[in-house]
Amino acid sequence: MLLALCGGLIHYFNSVAPGVISSDRRLKGAANALMMHLGFQNQRFNLDANPHSKPPLPAPESIDYAVRDAQGRLVLGDPKLTAATLNGSEAFSMAEINQQSVRTLTARFNSRGGVVFITVADVHPAGDPGVHYSFMSTLLWDFVQLDITLVLVWVGIRLGLRPITRLRDEIAARSVLDLRPIDEASVPREIAPVAVTLNRLFQMLRTSVQAQQQFIANTAHQLRTPLTAMQAQIDLLLIEPEAQPIQGRLHTLREGVSQLARAANQLLTLARADPAVNIAAKSQTVQLHSLAADVVGRYIDRALQKNIDLGVDAQPAVLLADPSLVDDLASNLVDNALKYTPPGGTVTVSTGEADGKPYLSVEDNGPGIPESERRLVRQRFYRLPNSQGHGSGLGLAIVDEIAHLYDASMTIESGPNGVGTRVLIHFPGRTVN
Repeated sequence: MLLALCGGLIHYFNSVAPGVISSDRRLKGAANALMMHLGFQNQRFNLDANPHSKPPLPAPESIDYAVRDAQGRLVLGDPKLTAATLNGSEAFSMAEINQQSVRTLTARFNSRGGVVFITVADVHPAGDPGVHYSFMSTLLWDFVQLDITLVLVWVGIRLGLRPITRLRDEIAARSVLDLRPIDEASVPREIAPVAVTLNRLFQMLRTSVQAQQQFIANTAHQLRTPLTAMQAQIDLLLIEPEAQPIQGRLHTLREGVSQLARAANQLLTLARADPAVNIAAKSQTVQLHSLAADVVGRYIDRALQKNIDLGVDAQPAVLLADPSLVDDLASNLVDNALKYTPPGGTVTVSTGEADGKPYLSVEDNGPGIPESERRLVRQRFYRLPNSQGHGSGLGLAIVDEIAHLYDASMTIESGPNGVGTRVLIHFPGRTVN
């Protein structure tokens, strides 16, 4: 923009300014010549038109003039030519004569008849009248070129940065646990080193996370076998007559071992559900309604022991997923509902499709989850204040991890009439062959 303005100024001083300066000189010469020929006789001003007088009068076809006295009354010349306001002895201005814009000069002189104001107009300037048009057209074209250049630069930058924008959007769309390598073939060579460095960082993070998850999985797996054996031994002790005096302690020990076994199983499930180690999650056709019925069947005995009405409303629903992870998701939801629903309550598992998307819902009439806590219960090891039982705070965290792994949405809301809790998992619609 600044260069275009500088170019316009240079063009002005090279083409227009010389004509303006020449016109101003002619106007000054004409005003001085008129003053030299101005006479005052019989209380009247007159003009000596002797062609031999020096300096000669300006040609009437090129210079128009008007002479006014100190009171501004016209004494000689064209009445249509108005005088400009003076701040000094002379002033240049523009005037309209015969629908033509002309440059004028108004000068103040002292004559024998008193102060006079002589106004002269350059009716036909000696310069080329097309100069102004040429200047304006050139200036306009310069700014048109500038606008076109700016548009081309903007388009070029947008097109040039499109691969970088795609890379930015790809990284921004990832979750904090998505450590897949960036496809270096789709990255411009100018920023290929950045992609290589990011991939190296992702690899180090992925290795670290996988080692951590492997440690958790191995630990949980190693714990499951001895814990199962301990539970079996405690069950045998409970039926031994010699162990009757310590029945209370054995029940407490059995409950503690059961909690420890459940925590180990949940840690193993959490490790398997982590997106960082499930980049290519296994996808199989899962009959969600059949899976929900199987899960409910496994928990019937526990529901009967607590006098809880556990039911299932299994409408057909099919999705692509890892059956074992979906089973873990449903099992944790049912386990949580049974754990917090008081005796005499109800727990209902529902499946079906809404708008072509499969869903799984577990609803109970227990104490419910306050709205302010519904985001916090998704965190690992978080438990509601004053909650009953001896849970580890991993149930809903596992459900949330598995839901995220399959781009499903998890909604926690109140049950019917604001009583209890309803957890709804909406899986994305997918084409199932």
